[in-house]
Amino acid sequence: MVETKLSIEVKEQEGVIVKPKIGLEKRRLLRIRKLQKSKKPDFIRQESWRYKRVKSSWRRPRGRDSRMRKKDAAWPKSVSIGYRSPRKVSGLHPSGFEEILIYNPKDLEKVNSKNVVRIGHTVGLKKRLMIIEKASELNLRVLNTRGVGEDELKESEKNGL
Repeated sequence: MVETKLSIEVKEQEGVIVKPKIGLEKRRLLRIRKLQKSKKPDFIRQESWRYKRVKSSWRRPRGRDSRMRKKDAAWPKSVSIGYRSPRKVSGLHPSGFEEILIYNPKDLEKVNSKNVVRIGHTVGLKKRLMIIEKASELNLRVLNTRGVGEDELKESEKNGL
């Protein structure tokens, strides 16, 4: 059965919670991405293991005689296009939905049901509770409630926050 946009709106008006679903193709690509990520090496900066002052964050090797640039078998792997994940699922959350970063409850108006919400790390407890409450009203999934449990939600309702 194919649900149209109109039938979803009618169900939302009736109070039935409609959870968005991802297609079989996207689900297959997410499995492929997970498998690829498990086989992907950790790309480290050339000779970061040798000097403390050289951090391990990736930088492309550019030296004329660099063994890493020449792709010597004994040296760490370099970044290349072959390690890329499938484009249709690139940048998506492992659940298969697009993440939207939120800093206040008003930002939730921009979010549709095919997205998941991530609350910014600078948001305090008071505003975080307001965002979580409004997201539950809009049937949106919040990824990082960050330890805000039902106890805090009940306590905030008592205090009138």
